[in-house]
Amino acid sequence: MARIVMKFGGTSMAGIERIRNVAQRVKREVDAGNEVAVVVSAMAGETDRLVGFCREASPLHDLAEYDAVVASGEQVTSGLLAIALQTIGVPARSWLGWQLPIRTSSAHSTARIRDIEAGPLVESMASGTVAVIPGFQGLTDENRVTTLGRGGSDTSAVAVAAAVKADRCDIYTDVDGVYTTDPRIVPRARKLAKVTYEEMLELASVGAKVLQTRSVELAMKEKVRVQVLSSFNDLPGTFVVDEDEVVEQELITGIAYNRNEAKITIVQVADRPGVVAAIFGPLAEANVNVDMIVQNIAHDTGRTDVTFTVPRTELARSLDVLDKAREAIGYQKILSDDNVAKISVVGVGMRSHAGVAQTMFKALADRGINIQAITTSEIKVSVLIAEEYTELAVRVLHTAYGLDAAA
Repeated sequence: MARIVMKFGGTSMAGIERIRNVAQRVKREVDAGNEVAVVVSAMAGETDRLVGFCREASPLHDLAEYDAVVASGEQVTSGLLAIALQTIGVPARSWLGWQLPIRTSSAHSTARIRDIEAGPLVESMASGTVAVIPGFQGLTDENRVTTLGRGGSDTSAVAVAAAVKADRCDIYTDVDGVYTTDPRIVPRARKLAKVTYEEMLELASVGAKVLQTRSVELAMKEKVRVQVLSSFNDLPGTFVVDEDEVVEQELITGIAYNRNEAKITIVQVADRPGVVAAIFGPLAEANVNVDMIVQNIAHDTGRTDVTFTVPRTELARSLDVLDKAREAIGYQKILSDDNVAKISVVGVGMRSHAGVAQTMFKALADRGINIQAITTSEIKVSVLIAEEYTELAVRVLHTAYGLDAAA
């Protein structure tokens, strides 16, 4: 017997027939003698619909009331799944975020989980009752409903798994695991049996959309074994685990890409201490996430150019912030380009092998793809390229690192 947390996303919960399908999958685990808790997302498209209502009511809506509105989507699916389970003879009840409770920070719309009071939940599961929990939501110390940000149901599931000391957390999606890259771009991409927390975290942070970044961070911190698998077939999934569980580590685990990038170049700023802080300080205060940063070699005039990337959706706001800070920064002009993409190669094997970056640079150069910026970490190399070359770059690198499945 195992204690399992199962999480189902919006596509898995999109309508009564799919909810019935989810109920059958849950029943299968119950019939196997497992203790089960289920975390659910809202139906596909429902959160967007509720967000739209808030924006229509007022562009400057109160975030606490926004949370009260958008959290209702998961409340609906948790109740419906409990009904579907009861209908097929599985004891079940819903536990809303405030009933456990799931305690969070008071940052409405972007709250972080602080604690889950899991005692009654564990008792209910041990008695054979399936607990159905709405993801994405919690409760402040002032007893106001909060939400965790888009994709927060993955984080809810991992947090519940940690709180109840589950043997694993199964995250059901519309894909059947983690692949070496996007199979829609590279048909010969391979599904991975296991991937380390660190690799999954890097892949999620640079564009892979299988798991939400915060959920992977939490899983790594709490050592929760996560399995990614499909709601629509019975194929084996991918386990996200500690590095010790991966017996044979590949040099490169996967290739990720992100088209939500925009490049900003600040031209002719003084090459002196304090200027970089004058650039990035206002952006930080505006909560703009800066990614890749390149400072050019100083000109003979004692001035230089600084290039960096921001999310494409934040480009207009970033340019406005920099325009307002122009006097403090002292630049000549600003150039921007939103037709760029970030391509990343990820693998823990990089720690013990040289030449990974060179392979990447040569493979791209051989196909005439220019690199505009570079960043690295211990297990990742990312480059910025023109967006039009995104799919070509992914295919070229997938082949260059020997990731293609056998024909």
